[in-house]
Amino acid sequence: GTVMKSSITQIERRFDIPSSVAGLIDGSFEMGNLLVIAFVSYFGAKFHRPKIIALGCCIMSAGTCLTTLSNILNVQHDGVSTAALTLVFNNCSQSFEYCVKAAASYMWIYVLLGNLLRGVGESPITPLGISYLDDFAKEEDAPFYIACLHTVAMIGPIIGYLLGSLGASLYVDIGFVDLGSITITPKDSRWVGAWWLGFIVSGIINLIAAIPFCFLPKSLKKQEEEDDDNISSDLSKIKGDQSRHHESENHQPVKWSEYPKFPTSTLFSNRIYVTFLCCSLLQFSSFIGFLTYKPKYMEQQYGQSASKSNFVTGVTGLPAVSIGIFLGGLIMKKYKMGMIGATKFGFGMSLMAFLISLSYFFVGCENHVVAGLTVSYDGYLRPQDQFARHETSLFSVCNSDCKCAMNQWDPVCGDNGLTYISACLAGCKASTGHGKNKVRALPNSQSGNASVVLGQCPKSDDCSRKFIYYTVLQVISAFFYALGATSLYMTMFRCVHPELKSLAVGLFTLIMRALAGIPAPIYFGALIDRTCLKWGSRSCGRRGACRIYDSDAYRYTYLSLVTGFRLPSYFFAFLFYTMVKKQYQAKDPKSTENGGQESVPMNKEANSKSNEYLSSSSDAERESRI
Repeated sequence: GTVMKSSITQIERRFDIPSSVAGLIDGSFEMGNLLVIAFVSYFGAKFHRPKIIALGCCIMSAGTCLTTLSNILNVQHDGVSTAALTLVFNNCSQSFEYCVKAAASYMWIYVLLGNLLRGVGESPITPLGISYLDDFAKEEDAPFYIACLHTVAMIGPIIGYLLGSLGASLYVDIGFVDLGSITITPKDSRWVGAWWLGFIVSGIINLIAAIPFCFLPKSLKKQEEEDDDNISSDLSKIKGDQSRHHESENHQPVKWSEYPKFPTSTLFSNRIYVTFLCCSLLQFSSFIGFLTYKPKYMEQQYGQSASKSNFVTGVTGLPAVSIGIFLGGLIMKKYKMGMIGATKFGFGMSLMAFLISLSYFFVGCENHVVAGLTVSYDGYLRPQDQFARHETSLFSVCNSDCKCAMNQWDPVCGDNGLTYISACLAGCKASTGHGKNKVRALPNSQSGNASVVLGQCPKSDDCSRKFIYYTVLQVISAFFYALGATSLYMTMFRCVHPELKSLAVGLFTLIMRALAGIPAPIYFGALIDRTCLKWGSRSCGRRGACRIYDSDAYRYTYLSLVTGFRLPSYFFAFLFYTMVKKQYQAKDPKSTENGGQESVPMNKEANSKSNEYLSSSSDAERESRI
């Protein structure tokens, strides 16, 4: 998953697509998950859950292979494009036919389909895996085990971002081109890293991960039953009565028609669960949009390379999240938090993380100084509403007779500190040297420069310091958010009937995927596209990926979207806490004496509800649940 997140910018540049299309590709994972999550969550719990998870791992591996295939096919397509451009130059009568073929490259669809297939394979892991663990662990130990699981699982994202960092530092067609002839660096907005490398590694790991799941048993003996003989004898008696009452049915295979229908009405009639869904939906919309475009934000706002952005995310943010999740589970186990205590702790930590994240607005950097775009050719800063939106404003006296291409993006940095869109627009008429480190362009005397070098001018030292501040604040915010994550996750389990846990998690995942995971990257990307100052150009003049953004507009658009979703979510959080406190304090008056922490284990109330539910059910319903 993080290999995809860390490769979004590279995929966008590789296939010359806008951020909104890149967001659609990222959301295709949720689409695939959405197709099967409800069926897997409910019916999968009736079968061998570990083996279903193993099958999902194999499907994920196939999806990563399909994603990698797009790059192999695109390498071949690049050769066709080069031939087409040559024919355009030599024979105008043949240019239109070949030009259409070169421009109609939709290789990114393979990435979309591969990511969609990966979503299908991932669907059983969370609902079946978490419920499998929770079903056979002691009630008070389950939060700690799940916290350990999530903590260990964070190793994957860390490795994913490090793989993304490694891939972004290598050229995409490594092994197919002469690296010495490349004249751009990883910090250049045209640089495309070897994004496919991480998918190959993760595909192999997914395939290997399927093996141990095949050897896990279908069910385990619950830990509490080992210490409580009475419970074991009661269960045996109930099963024996049911066996005698339905002796003939026990020897017949279970038919699909005998499975109970989806009891979604039971879940949606649970006001606490629905309120939790509403709060989580807003939080997830904010989180998914933030995470998808975070590396891109660090590139555009602070002038960092894609490789460094992924590396910083992997070695700073994710370890803080891992520690936060682990400590959160440990705190729940130590203080034996009930529903009220867990809710208060989880939302309190989330609110603190949100308040810290508001400081992101104040640690932004200034725009790149690009002649003809953000500043005039004399170096005077333009007001934001006067930024160049038309290509005619890219010309000045010094380059008016140079006949420069308006749609070209080949930036050079002058010794006056200004970035020019191309050497031609800088007034250059000659060049010396070879390679990305030695090329020098010699402008005419009217430009006021002695020389220019390839690439954009770096941002100021003050911007580098602000990048450090942003990283520190992001780590602190992520830690507090993760600290309360386990407690909030457990409240979702405990506010529903135990036999509906798998369905509750599956329905939760379904709604988060459908209403947050799919649309959030798309509309985040569409609004980010509106802050673009200079678009790249594909063959035949079609618009490609954005080369440079308005940094201020990008920051306010991106962070305002993140804040705009999280702020109203705390209204539902307060409502959720109020309902939990009212329900659980009413049934346990002693809870007010210990700070809102119930004197009974978190799931005991749910178990009592389950007993009432079973006693009022028909014989057939009781049999299916037993």
